[in-house]
Amino acid sequence: MTPAPHAPELRAAARHIGRRRFLTVTGAAAALAFAVNLPGSAHAAELDAQKITEDPFTLGVASGDPQPGSVLLWTRLATRPYEPDSGLPRAKVPLRWELAHDSRFARIARRGSVTAHPEFHHSVHVEVDGLGSDRPYYYRFRAGNWISPTGRTRTAPARAARISELKFAAVSCQAYHDGYFTAYKHLAEEDLDAVFHLGDYLYEYAVNAVGGARKYTDRVLPAHFNRETVTLDDYRMRYGLYKSDPDLKAAHAAHPYVLTWDDHETENNYAGDIPENNVPPEEFLLRRAAAYRAYWENQPLRRPQQPEGPDMQLYRRLHFGRLAQFDILDTRQYRSNQAYGDGWQVPGPESDDPSRTLTGATQERWLIDGWRSSRARWNVVPQQVTFAQRRDVPTTPYKVSMDAWDGYAASRGRVVDGAAAAGIENLMVLTGDVHRGYAYDLRRNFNDSASPVVGTEIVATSISSGKDGEERPANYDTLRAANPHMKFYNGRRGYVTVTLGEQQARADFKTVSAVTTPGAPIVTAASFVTEAGDPGLKPV
Repeated sequence: MTPAPHAPELRAAARHIGRRRFLTVTGAAAALAFAVNLPGSAHAAELDAQKITEDPFTLGVASGDPQPGSVLLWTRLATRPYEPDSGLPRAKVPLRWELAHDSRFARIARRGSVTAHPEFHHSVHVEVDGLGSDRPYYYRFRAGNWISPTGRTRTAPARAARISELKFAAVSCQAYHDGYFTAYKHLAEEDLDAVFHLGDYLYEYAVNAVGGARKYTDRVLPAHFNRETVTLDDYRMRYGLYKSDPDLKAAHAAHPYVLTWDDHETENNYAGDIPENNVPPEEFLLRRAAAYRAYWENQPLRRPQQPEGPDMQLYRRLHFGRLAQFDILDTRQYRSNQAYGDGWQVPGPESDDPSRTLTGATQERWLIDGWRSSRARWNVVPQQVTFAQRRDVPTTPYKVSMDAWDGYAASRGRVVDGAAAAGIENLMVLTGDVHRGYAYDLRRNFNDSASPVVGTEIVATSISSGKDGEERPANYDTLRAANPHMKFYNGRRGYVTVTLGEQQARADFKTVSAVTTPGAPIVTAASFVTEAGDPGLKPV
């Protein structure tokens, strides 16, 4: 199907203004309020919330980016989430919110009001400060006579606090058309401090009337989902589809999320402002602006992450007492184009070029400077693509993925050297993207088996992408032989839980047997520990 066109005003502006800053010009920005990061409806009509006759909380609630004494609460009003306007008029809607110490809301900690603006697709982001540190809270929203589901969240410990344990999950890659989000049902029942989403929250690909591999027999999805997402309406409605999934809603309501994106939130394997396909750069930046806008509207992110046109600073840092520092990366927005035309290629001078970067120079400096000032026991880097070397065969010549850190060898080397120079002893990289569960020892030089181990990498398999998968993929033996630093490889769907303590970190890889049919049980496929001060993974 032919995708819907961008707004004519934006297309005209992009054509005449240029690659990077066209959306900051008033005429283009007014069309979708991209450049002005405040709503343009100061004098717009206000909808009487008492007149809302259908449930506006169909997408549930969420919280994110926990800080000491502060939480971020999110919801988006959508009586009909599969429609472009979500079933609501272009008017402001007043909401009330409550935060309590208990699930019955008998002990209210904070309450307030907020306006859901149509320019932000009736989404709200409420930053609640002045709370106790390292405490659970319950929250909900009200719109007229409607009350949202109850969410549970948690503040982070104080920066100087000595805590004995932190438990979180890592998740990634949830293609709606590849299966059910069964793993999220189990994740919602875990006792966790946070969930780190490592990218591919949605996919731009078409979803047919029966939901692809879900093969619905009790519903028919609208025809507009059966095309690739390109415009702002496309991305907004796709989030409406994904976030109406009951298992995803349950996971968001149960735990605070810390999110970063990969490629499919916008377009497969894009690199900075370079699209996958041969379209004009201003055309792609229109698409990127739409995708980034919809991403922020639909995720529990704080004010610094609000996008400006086709730009959005998603890399940021969180602290959990003295136990852990999390440096959340964006390896998609600032990267150099993939070497040798992308895909799996034999590495060479182009992929090894020192001028190439996966993070961009500014983010790279920010990461290494943050390590220099870190006092945390564990330094954890949630990011998108495989960090460790991943050869396809044990012989020479071998190929590696040009979209992962292997395709940016000098960039990876600078990061590893930066960690060593900063004295980082307990480095853990969290990764998504590949629809497989992996566990790696990270070496200073992957081509030298005597090179010291400098950290660990935990790769979370997908929630649903790749359909059911298999415990041992066809290349299992070859890949294990080609990469002796690979300690685990599993191709089922699921997630990873990581428990950090003063003396060790433990990773539990949890999988489900199927996602093309609902209701599969969860099992622990493998567990590993790494000792503080002694990097390297050991099976439990």
